[in-house]
Amino acid sequence: MFIAHPPGRPPVAVSSEADSDGAAWLDLLDPTEEERALAGQLTGLRMPTRQDVEEIESSSRVYVEDETLYLSTPLVRRTEELVFSAPVGFVLSRNHLVTIRYSDYPVFDLVGKRLAKQPAPHDAEDSMLLLLEAIVDRLADLLEMSGRQLDQLSKRIFQTPEPRGRNVDRMMRGLLQKVGQETDLVSGMRDSLLGMQRIALYMSENGERMCQERFKTRLTLLSKDIASLNDYDGQLNNKVQFLLDATLGFINIEQNNGIKILTVVSIVGIPPTLIASIYGMNFKDIPELNWKYGYWYALTLMALTVVLPMIWFWRKGWLGRN
Repeated sequence: MFIAHPPGRPPVAVSSEADSDGAAWLDLLDPTEEERALAGQLTGLRMPTRQDVEEIESSSRVYVEDETLYLSTPLVRRTEELVFSAPVGFVLSRNHLVTIRYSDYPVFDLVGKRLAKQPAPHDAEDSMLLLLEAIVDRLADLLEMSGRQLDQLSKRIFQTPEPRGRNVDRMMRGLLQKVGQETDLVSGMRDSLLGMQRIALYMSENGERMCQERFKTRLTLLSKDIASLNDYDGQLNNKVQFLLDATLGFINIEQNNGIKILTVVSIVGIPPTLIASIYGMNFKDIPELNWKYGYWYALTLMALTVVLPMIWFWRKGWLGRN
């Protein structure tokens, strides 16, 4: 999809040169080769491929080519079902901003609607900064949401009454899935913030028009916001690790409880088996063989070897609270 954002008008789909008149920001959403070629023809700029914007080397993510900034970063996105990251590329020249993305990020639509309400023409640098600021705001919202999710997970882990039976497995599995999702989000958030920080720094050092006071001030504030979000993301990462360790600790406790039960069964079952084996031997000279009360003696002895260990385990707390 190829979209242009002209000032004072809603976004329009671009199929010819006339559709992009007056638009400083051109947006490519999961573009085809034809749409990339059309964008290059309209702007006179080289359009990077998906492989280009997915590069992880710093020199491949931010560089200058013919006085045009080529910038890219992974950008995290959270839906109701999953968390994932997709690459986003920015091509910033004196006259055009071209964004190349491979996921439908709502923040781009939000910025497009905001620009549509401004009748005054907006240049490429203004559009770029407005987009970066909106992305950072969205990342901050995701971090706040993740913080609330982790608070709820903490309450579920430490304040929920102890479950019984099959509910234990179901609860632990659900907790691990939730913690895993938050781990993916926090990890993806760190990559996104690192990429945004790299972009802001590179623009301030290599963008010619960014040296203007109004641009420098906004970039400085943007860098400070990213730095604060990085600190918060680190705090959430520590909390996620703590909750993961706590969940695994509770799982180990449940496994130990199961081992305790097996231990009790094996220990309680050994003495009666031993007694039955002794008196079940086919030897002629067994003292109790012709004893009138031998049968009841053996049964009583086996019962005692079951009851006494059970009492001992109960007093130790293995069979419930004493």
